[in-house]
Amino acid sequence: MSEDQKKQLEQQLWNIANTLRGKMDADEFRDYILGFIFFKYLSEKQYIYANNELLKGEEIEDYRLVTDKETIEVIREESLENLGYFLPPEDLFSNIAKRGNDDKKGKSNFILEDLQRILNDIQTSTLGTESEEDFINLFEDLDLNSTKLGRSVEARNDIIVRVLSHLDEIDFEISNSESDVLGDAYEYLIGKFASGAGKKAGEFYTPQPVSILLAKLVTTGKKRILNVYDPTCGSGSLLLRVGKEAEVVEYYGQEMNRTTYNLARMNMILHGIHYSRFDIRQDDTLENPLHKDMQFEAIVANPPFSARWKGDDNPLNMQDPRFSRYGKVAPKSAADFAFVQHMLYHLAENGTMACILPHGVLFRAGAEGVIRKYIIKEMNVLDAVIGLPANLFYGTSIPTCILVMKKCRTSSSDILFIDASREVEKGTIQNSLSKDHIKKIVNAYLQRINIDRYSYVASIDEIVEKEFNLNIPRYVDTFEPEPSIDITEVTKDIRRIDEQLIEADKRIAEFCRELGIETPFE
Repeated sequence: MSEDQKKQLEQQLWNIANTLRGKMDADEFRDYILGFIFFKYLSEKQYIYANNELLKGEEIEDYRLVTDKETIEVIREESLENLGYFLPPEDLFSNIAKRGNDDKKGKSNFILEDLQRILNDIQTSTLGTESEEDFINLFEDLDLNSTKLGRSVEARNDIIVRVLSHLDEIDFEISNSESDVLGDAYEYLIGKFASGAGKKAGEFYTPQPVSILLAKLVTTGKKRILNVYDPTCGSGSLLLRVGKEAEVVEYYGQEMNRTTYNLARMNMILHGIHYSRFDIRQDDTLENPLHKDMQFEAIVANPPFSARWKGDDNPLNMQDPRFSRYGKVAPKSAADFAFVQHMLYHLAENGTMACILPHGVLFRAGAEGVIRKYIIKEMNVLDAVIGLPANLFYGTSIPTCILVMKKCRTSSSDILFIDASREVEKGTIQNSLSKDHIKKIVNAYLQRINIDRYSYVASIDEIVEKEFNLNIPRYVDTFEPEPSIDITEVTKDIRRIDEQLIEADKRIAEFCRELGIETPFE
């Protein structure tokens, strides 16, 4: 599929979502359209697998036409092992879409109950198998009886039939195993919904340019990574982006929001990540981490900025091995450093982590100052501080920074500071980073040299002298002197303007005399 065809697919999907949602808010309709796209993907995957792998040479080579129970049972067993789920022929997306439209009077047939059963059956087909945890309750946010879809059962049925019919007309081309087109289109839709969701968007989506930057930072010098982890994974976009920069064997993530957790699992499967290669969990990462004692080669994160947490109100936090060594826990009003401590605890000796945080972590005193000092002086894991432009993220306009950390640093006697706050593409609602901006930041990180008004390599001794304050302007001088004024040239300009005014006065006087009226300045 060409780039133009890919964009056409993205636009088709967005047009369906935008046209059919009616008066429903974009972020509310998101779960329905993305859920149905996912159902269609699973259906087509099942159809292609059954046809290509299991029915070759058989009398019936079209899975939709298979009725023999023994054949279907064989396909079921093979599908559960290889795909992780099973859909019988009669429950394929195309069949349920056609049933909804198969009315000679032009009205929709009632399919809500059938559709709900099919979605439930996909989930229950995995019970007792290795893929159970990745599929269970995956469609729980598709409430087909919600009045948001329509006040009457008929109205709800009608809009769902219309959505399924429109999607049924689109060829996802998922048979091309080397193409990640549908996954990219899915990411495109998530981003489009995020742009319309305001503050809520920050809970599930990191803007793509920022994701690309983080992914490049944690994969520098590596073509293959054993595992990648995101403790606040949202829709999984950061994890998947790392997989585009290097070969990733396994993906791990945790997400507190149930709906977003479901979205992340769908996103993984839609990008062709086999169920055995990802482990996404749902719970509060700080209060109940679910990947205990695991170490990760790459860690990326965009935690909620200055989120509240229990802090020292929970005495167990001071005994938690993630926090106990620092002498302080992050304050209740700002969990930023709690996430940093959590990530450092899970970072492998050969690993790199890059996380987005508010600028306050660079200079705030109190418990955060104590933690920051320990990270720099005792652990010596802080590799770089990168300042980003303001208004990059959904729901907040504040400038942010990226902290890059490594346990085995090649430059253990210094810390790199990059001020990329002016590297910005201005947008009407939200700013962005261009490809050139990202390239410039990554190159500065790799080169690790002083660049006038952009980057500075500060020794640990300098950091100590500044009392472990990491505020970027203390290290990168961005002051630009006012341009010098040439008095001679200014005088010439004034004389030239005076001459032009005198000449204009003469023309006005001449014009007034021709009209026989008094000039205004005589």
